[in-house]
Amino acid sequence: MKYVYGLLASLVLLIAIVFGLQLAASERVEVVELHTIDAEGAAQTTRLWIVDDAGYQYLRVGADGSGWFSRLQANASFEMTRNGDTQRYVAELRHEKSDHINDLMQAKYTWGDSLIGVLAGSRDNSVPVELHPVD
Repeated sequence: MKYVYGLLASLVLLIAIVFGLQLAASERVEVVELHTIDAEGAAQTTRLWIVDDAGYQYLRVGADGSGWFSRLQANASFEMTRNGDTQRYVAELRHEKSDHINDLMQAKYTWGDSLIGVLAGSRDNSVPVELHPVD
């Protein structure tokens, strides 16, 4: 029984380490807050990574989608807070920039991007989301 408890304790410790690394990887470099509205009309805030390229800001969604991306697509516009400044945007998917945006994310978020890529799956089919400010 002593070995079972030791194995269980080791497993719990390993899980805690993985989640701790994921949290450290996610929050150690710039994170923005995306503000969307769900199907019930409730406000939802999601913390995401962001990169800049050629005058635009880019988020990235995995090929299998996510809750924040579904909410973003369901509404004509959304808000995002970056460096304390909240603005309204519309999104344009830029599939053709996937490799370039992945490279920018890797350069900015370094080992964090690699770790999240391993935990969440390959970045090969991710989709860049180009943000356009709404006046």
